[in-house]
Amino acid sequence: MLGLTIEAVRPLDAAAMKQARELQARLTKPAGSLGELEELSVRLAGLTAVCPPPLLDAARLAIFAGDHGVHAQGVTPWPQEVTAQMVANFLAGGAAVNAFARQTGVAVTVVDVGVAADLPPADGLVPAKVRAGTRDMTVEPAMTRAEASAALEVGIQTAYAMIDGGARVLLTGDMGIGNTTASAALISAFTGRDPGVVTGYGTGIDAPTHLRKVEVIRQALALHGPTWGGEPATDPVAVLAAVGGLEHAGLAGFILGAASRRVPVILDGVIAAAAALTAVALAPSCRDAMIAGHQSVEPGASVALSQLELNPLLDLGLRLGEGTGAVLAYPIVAGAVRVLHEMATFDSAGVASKDEHQQ
Repeated sequence: MLGLTIEAVRPLDAAAMKQARELQARLTKPAGSLGELEELSVRLAGLTAVCPPPLLDAARLAIFAGDHGVHAQGVTPWPQEVTAQMVANFLAGGAAVNAFARQTGVAVTVVDVGVAADLPPADGLVPAKVRAGTRDMTVEPAMTRAEASAALEVGIQTAYAMIDGGARVLLTGDMGIGNTTASAALISAFTGRDPGVVTGYGTGIDAPTHLRKVEVIRQALALHGPTWGGEPATDPVAVLAAVGGLEHAGLAGFILGAASRRVPVILDGVIAAAAALTAVALAPSCRDAMIAGHQSVEPGASVALSQLELNPLLDLGLRLGEGTGAVLAYPIVAGAVRVLHEMATFDSAGVASKDEHQQ
């Protein structure tokens, strides 16, 4: 399915974008006065190949959860058991992302793609475990190529199921203790930037742990880099398998699935940005489906978004993950589309335009 999904990703529709720009010019406002939201609405018209694009009134968040073998290297003080505990918290509705989702009307689903624990069945949980956590990337590849491919397929299937169920916009979420380490490794591999530049403090580690984290990433990249052809990486699945996480693979597939169906996907923070780099390496045009929800304080997120040429909608100093930034950005994205549907034109409102005044 991965190959077919990649083949289905197409560039933006130029005719729909032209219609959207012409419509923006006729709306009762000074040209450009809605700033980046105007260009966002144009891009969404191009993505969906219709103007105005469909209202984004059915939003679904998928939180991909997985554990990381690199946790054994002391890159975080948080115990690995917190991953499964937080999944339970999501399913009970008690996390920050649940509160934001209730406020914004976003439906939440948790996808167990690689939690290192047996999770009991629950409403809102998709059991799709590829393996119980990755291996330690400083010793061996985090995943086999087959495992990385399987996790990509989980993400694609999740996107298709949500879209077939009526979703008009997808949002990325994640959970996995140690996943900022894997994210920094992926971002370094895909951008060629030094680990010291892209590695942040994650869940609030101290300076010595941060130095350890950077060294662990350098060690992993030195071990595996020759197998995928150097910097920046040229074999996306090999990179993903070597230093990524199961949730990164799931998210990358989720993005590809959305893009192949011409549905926008709102990215959360650094984990989603690392997955987005993976997805773009597999299918460059899938970048057109992505919307950067917010500017994470993790330095790797800035590097990744710059590489992707995406401008984040919000800058609130967030570094929680879970999908919180994506959920908070959703009403803004939905509003950008609604303007094209509901805002009056100068003609329909009987308002004189600047051009008419100058005649």
